[in-house]
Amino acid sequence: MSTQHTRETNRRRTFAIISHPDAGKTTLTEQLLLLGGAIREAGEVKARKAARHAASDWMAIEQERGISVTSSVMKFGYKDLELNLLDTPGHQDFSEDTYRVLTAVDSALMVIDSVKGVETQTKKLMEVCRLRNTAILTFINKLDREGRDPLELISEIEQSLKIEAVLLTWPIGRGGLLKGTYNRYTHVVNLYPPHTSSSLTLRFKVDDLSDPRLDRALGSQADQLREDLELLEGAGGTFDVDAYLAGLQTPVLFGSAISGFGVDELLDTFVDIAPPPLPRPTTTRMVSPYEEAFSGVVFKIQANMDPNHRDRLAFLRVCSGKFERGIRLKHHRIGQDLRVANATIFMAQDRNGVDEAYPGDIIGIPNHGTIRIGDTFTEKEPLQFTGIPNFAPEHFRRARITNALRAKQLEKGLLHLIEEGAIQLFRPLHGQSYILGAVGPLQFDVVSTRLKHEYNVEVLMDAMSYQGARWIESEDKVALATFMREQEHNLARDTDGSLVYLSDNPWLLNRMIEKWPQITFRNSRESLVAS
Repeated sequence: MSTQHTRETNRRRTFAIISHPDAGKTTLTEQLLLLGGAIREAGEVKARKAARHAASDWMAIEQERGISVTSSVMKFGYKDLELNLLDTPGHQDFSEDTYRVLTAVDSALMVIDSVKGVETQTKKLMEVCRLRNTAILTFINKLDREGRDPLELISEIEQSLKIEAVLLTWPIGRGGLLKGTYNRYTHVVNLYPPHTSSSLTLRFKVDDLSDPRLDRALGSQADQLREDLELLEGAGGTFDVDAYLAGLQTPVLFGSAISGFGVDELLDTFVDIAPPPLPRPTTTRMVSPYEEAFSGVVFKIQANMDPNHRDRLAFLRVCSGKFERGIRLKHHRIGQDLRVANATIFMAQDRNGVDEAYPGDIIGIPNHGTIRIGDTFTEKEPLQFTGIPNFAPEHFRRARITNALRAKQLEKGLLHLIEEGAIQLFRPLHGQSYILGAVGPLQFDVVSTRLKHEYNVEVLMDAMSYQGARWIESEDKVALATFMREQEHNLARDTDGSLVYLSDNPWLLNRMIEKWPQITFRNSRESLVAS
């Protein structure tokens, strides 16, 4: 492996930002982009009626509702490193997209609301990170509000998320009494700007806690800081970078994303300790990022990032080797060769052509309906990267068109949107209905909105009684034929033509599984796609 390839690979950091909704994830993303020089002005996410919007929220529905409903990829440079930041949806109804993104990163930055603490969605995301032992750096946000006691928050992180939390920085006051933070390892005091006088710098290092500058800068809070730090010496834990990289320990920093306070310290810490591109598992072996041969895996597909061109892009994580414009790759699932002449890199919805990319980079490949989530591309060796989850839907709607003359546009729009993996389309064995399935019900609002804005099709979503779906397989043809005859009103086919049983409730599903041992009921279509 060439020295350049090793150097370029080691310069990459690919990470996701995860949090519960409203913890400040998108605001933090904007501040990181500001520090990296990728944008000039952060969008004020609380003022969605203003003309500005967060750069990472590029869909119309995101700008209207002030939420992130799809993952965004943003590449920017910082301190001679190339950072690939993946901003994920916080809302639980879009967790499927987030789970897939987490398979494409090497580490994660977890945002906790200092007022609310650890919330439900954060716990679920942490479970996914734990499956891959993902390194997690924690940022406790909204320090400028009247939040909870810092030690109480640390205790909750450890108990709720089952990970050791180690304080890298300690807040000096909070809410209206916020004066700044103290870094326990660099011994640097970072002053909160509103409380800084012209005679003091915003950041200064102290040799020991008796330094009189502490008293000048913090007043009566200097003694409280000394007491707090003395307490932490016995109970605050010690940061171990190896434990962090193994996903066993999370270093914790405090700040306020809305004001940008503490974000530079967070980013400096991240680039110092976060892992470069890591080896990735396939069905046959581990693939090292330092291998010469190119390999990559598709973890996301997005339609209509440019509505004027109805484009569809496959998001590919480079896992090994070097991508060069014009490279010929083998698309292993369909057994075809593909020459990639116009790949792109991302800055939210903005794209630029890319001549080369290295492990850890995320590139976009034009998709004309042949690429699916989980597809592997290599130069030669047949590989199949693992770990891309596919979930059985739990909520269902029947899509009805209001104008029959737009039927073709409806079908086209649905076929494009289901490629993204957030919704699934089923056609019943009897009738011509469009049955949509999703992990979260808010996905149906997104589909309706996008069909209207992007395809000029208005649809009505009728609630259905189904509560689950299972893909059906059987080597016993007679049993399968009998099952299909008896259960025809609960059977449909997905867009691949695979047979799907739509369950009215969990009890009936379990009853069906017991009654038909000759039939395999799969809760994922991953095995079907990979075959």
